[in-house]
Amino acid sequence: MADQQTWHEKLYCHLGQYFLIDKLLYKTKTQYHKVIIFENSIFGKVMAIDDIVQTTEKDEFIYHEMLTHIPIFSHGSIKNVLIIGGGDGGILREVCKHKHIKSITMVEIDINIIALCKKYFPNHSQNAYQDYRLKLIIDDGLNFTKQTKEKFDLIISDSTDPISYGKNLFRSEFYFNCKNCLHENGIFVAQNGVFFLQKNETITTYKKLKKYFCDTKFYHATIPTYYGGVMIFAWGTNNIELSKKSNFKNLQSRIKSTKLAFNYYNSKIHISSFYLPQYILNALNES
Repeated sequence: MADQQTWHEKLYCHLGQYFLIDKLLYKTKTQYHKVIIFENSIFGKVMAIDDIVQTTEKDEFIYHEMLTHIPIFSHGSIKNVLIIGGGDGGILREVCKHKHIKSITMVEIDINIIALCKKYFPNHSQNAYQDYRLKLIIDDGLNFTKQTKEKFDLIISDSTDPISYGKNLFRSEFYFNCKNCLHENGIFVAQNGVFFLQKNETITTYKKLKKYFCDTKFYHATIPTYYGGVMIFAWGTNNIELSKKSNFKNLQSRIKSTKLAFNYYNSKIHISSFYLPQYILNALNES
């Protein structure tokens, strides 16, 4: 055991975590990212990008279900979806489950990530890249949202952390572009890290989003892979009715009518995910 290879994720100056590598599957640097993929006895296959864990086989369903189904079921009539990032295919897989959605546009900066995940994480996408509704675009999300004339009911930003090329998807300009790309009742959601360790990033996002969306908040999930506790997701819309309690009255029947099966998400998780721990509320209220 002492001689077994390990991979270390350095989160901050005095904090990190490590994974035992049972088998190294892939390690290289693409045009945009440094990538490593390996097998671990607890999490299955693990992919890290730029020295930060992005996804694992064993618990990816939590992240992907929560980032997808919360806005889709909140809205109730999503027709057009834009996915920014998400090269592992997990968000795409979950979006494709909703047969009433008419078009799905996915913008990923690094085509190599898509190819790697098709090979090493086939269960993430489950052939969703073959869905006839998908339009795949290889581009930077900031550039695409600035240039496109299309409008969407839902934008899901499944980005890396705000480092390297991922910084573009946390800029005020990106949020402004997304607001302009949404239909009147549209929703924007994005991963926003683990609040306990990324408080400043969350508060910065909150201040930026409030400039463009009258209903700006966060919801949360607990995901074992992401060290530090509660992971939160940003929510922005200009339709304040979508997250009111009254809108949840028929949530369970809407979910049931789709006949979809989930591993984490359900109607009670949906509602409770918007109730944040007090330390998060205190920090947001003080910002």
